[in-house]
Amino acid sequence: MTQDELWNAKWCEVKAFMEANRRNPSKYDDTERGLYLNWIKHNKRRYSTGELKEDRRARFEELLALSERYRRKNQWE
Repeated sequence: MTQDELWNAKWCEVKAFMEANRRNPSKYDDTERGLYLNWIKHNKRRYSTGELKEDRRARFEELLALSERYRRKNQWE
């Protein structure tokens, strides 16, 4: 797989997680932090410094909008 295919697969995985659970990944759960949160943080850093590729920027902005919608949602129901 190419890097673009890996990035797109991870993007789909993170988006599916957020839509299924209706929340952002937790920093307190080791599996969520390792699988999703670190990927989001890394790409957010690249996005803010302008290092993220143009084709990935639009898709990542969509993920950021979804993240903002579920911001500070109480995970304990």
